[in-house]
Amino acid sequence: MANVDSIAVAPAEPDPTPRTGPSSRPAGARAGLSRVRALVAVAPAVLTDGAVIAFALFTVLYHLAFLGDLRPSVTFRIWLLACVVLAVVAVLRARRRASADSAPADSVPADSAPAAQDEPVIGRPATDRRLLIGVVVAAAVAAISAGVAGTGVSLSWWIPAVAGLLAAVGGLLLVRQAWLSGPAPSPAAPAPTTVQSAYALVVSALVGISSFFMARNTPDDVYYVGKSVWIAERDLIPLNDFLFSDNVLPAMGSQPPIPSIEVFDGAFANVVGIHASSALWYVLLPIMAVIAVLALWRLTHRWAPRRPLLAFTVAIAYLYLVAGDDAALGTFHLLRLHEGKGMFVSAVIPLMWLYLTEWFDNRSRRSLLLIVALSITAIGLTNTAAIILPMLVGAAGFAMLLVGRWKAAIVAAVAALAYPIGSLVVSRLVLGGMTATGADDAFFDAAYTYKRTLLFGVVGVISGLALWCGALLARRRTPALLAAGAALALSVLFVPGVLELLSALSGISVVLWRVPWLLALPTLIGLLCTVRVPAPTPALRRAAAGGIAVLLVASFALFATPMWSSKSWVEVHDRPTWKLPQQRQSIAFWIKGLDRPEGLLLAPKTIMRTTPIVTSEVRVVLPRDFYLVEYDLSSQFAKDRLLLSDFADGTSSPSPAELTPVLDRLDVGTICVYNGNRYARDTAPELGYREFATRPAPGAMTCFRRVG
Repeated sequence: MANVDSIAVAPAEPDPTPRTGPSSRPAGARAGLSRVRALVAVAPAVLTDGAVIAFALFTVLYHLAFLGDLRPSVTFRIWLLACVVLAVVAVLRARRRASADSAPADSVPADSAPAAQDEPVIGRPATDRRLLIGVVVAAAVAAISAGVAGTGVSLSWWIPAVAGLLAAVGGLLLVRQAWLSGPAPSPAAPAPTTVQSAYALVVSALVGISSFFMARNTPDDVYYVGKSVWIAERDLIPLNDFLFSDNVLPAMGSQPPIPSIEVFDGAFANVVGIHASSALWYVLLPIMAVIAVLALWRLTHRWAPRRPLLAFTVAIAYLYLVAGDDAALGTFHLLRLHEGKGMFVSAVIPLMWLYLTEWFDNRSRRSLLLIVALSITAIGLTNTAAIILPMLVGAAGFAMLLVGRWKAAIVAAVAALAYPIGSLVVSRLVLGGMTATGADDAFFDAAYTYKRTLLFGVVGVISGLALWCGALLARRRTPALLAAGAALALSVLFVPGVLELLSALSGISVVLWRVPWLLALPTLIGLLCTVRVPAPTPALRRAAAGGIAVLLVASFALFATPMWSSKSWVEVHDRPTWKLPQQRQSIAFWIKGLDRPEGLLLAPKTIMRTTPIVTSEVRVVLPRDFYLVEYDLSSQFAKDRLLLSDFADGTSSPSPAELTPVLDRLDVGTICVYNGNRYARDTAPELGYREFATRPAPGAMTCFRRVG
């Protein structure tokens, strides 16, 4: 049925009599309302696609800036001008298509089921029932055994690994059979309605607002945010170390400096004239949150065979309720979006699956362009993209090869991987880099990798069901096939010994625990409530779906750690704050304002880790002890810093004879310690330092300056 609001009937002859009553206003009002609805309906796509293209453009300009040795602020201004030009071109093109695109897709109820041809594999009568039953049983065994394996029960990981592999292979065969058994539906998926898009926009705005009030103390911020602060204050890009030295020592794992997100933040802050941390947490983070939520919505809408709003709501609840102190996806969403890897897993991954779905459905130049832009965005966020994207695209390509789409698979692979891999190779050849001596020693096997991201217990079982049943629940053809390819790829990686082999061959063991990121797990979690439950009436089917959604959300609330819990290392504030413990932030600003002598600052470890986020003007002895593995823990470089930091923390009491040569070697100009560290306060004068500043409680501290 056509939308009555979009129908305008022209009169046969103009009516010379002016009309001012209610019958004269509806035509213009309907036209305006129709345009508003159309804009709302397409807003999620416009915002996410526009953000991808804009950030990809900045990343390319940032990489090209190395050729001209441009300052970040200059690159940012060029980017801003280019964005304005692109926006004008986009508006002009949109106006040319306005007559065709003015009517929104409001003829379908917000959460109604699509046509029967879009039913998922699990609900089609032509499916081989025996294979279907086998897949469901294997998936259940894999999910339950994987979830139980992390609870202390003595269970060989081979059980979930083999069962999961069987479920993945069987699921792939099922969706391939469904693909080949019938013609492609037209259209491949319904367009989002105004109501659906409006709901997604409201949710994304609320998530963005909540980002102001939740703060997670993340040790990695000393690097990521500290780099933005360094760039903002100096308008330079550090090609060498900027934490232990002033762009002098060899770079750490940041080399080659491909990611551009920290540069973008620093350049933005420099141009606008605000502190880089404020720019990141008060301006950019809420925008990132909106984009990440809309990316999740778009993939969920495209893959869900029915009830996309319900599936999206469950997916958002999963991210908010399943966090914790380890590596659950909830900890990499709102709490760590400002770190490139957080935005990568939360926004790039769902968008890449979405763009690949669109490409394999229509093979349009627009879809291919978006894949290219997203791949550039991905490597601009994190070097991890060069590891995860090949796995993701390989999984999608393999699935498409099984249905004869080999040309489209090859083109997609080239589009998605050429820039990320090429930029790393070129930068490595041009700029070189160092190899960490100890950072890659950490390794997590398949069982622990599952436990870290998909978790264990009840939530682990739900994650396993989403992983191994997702292909049976997704919209048929391309979404189901891509979900099946992702499940097979991850199932292979979960076989004992596979990750060990990858670690030995690649030398990237420290990040292999991130392989579950190739899944669009929150979307697959949401699809669990779209299963068609046998019921005599549509109302009962909807009620059953709602019951499943309630059970899922209740399970997350009861058996997981929410995002706002102190167990997630999160503090909830009643006003917008930096993502730092407020007392440490206050102390760091206080030290910055002191009349200090030249040289490094020695302070408690937590204060030294906070200081680079506040300013690059105060250089500290030990920004973070974890980074010492990059310089060899057995070296004098590392031993000196550990000795002094333990002294400042009050955890050790080295003699003045031990401390004096170390203080001289590191050129320590200022020592600040908490008043409770009596040994350090009594020893500082013996070391040639004089008290010159005190800070009252809370966080009472005394500072000493070098004499002479």
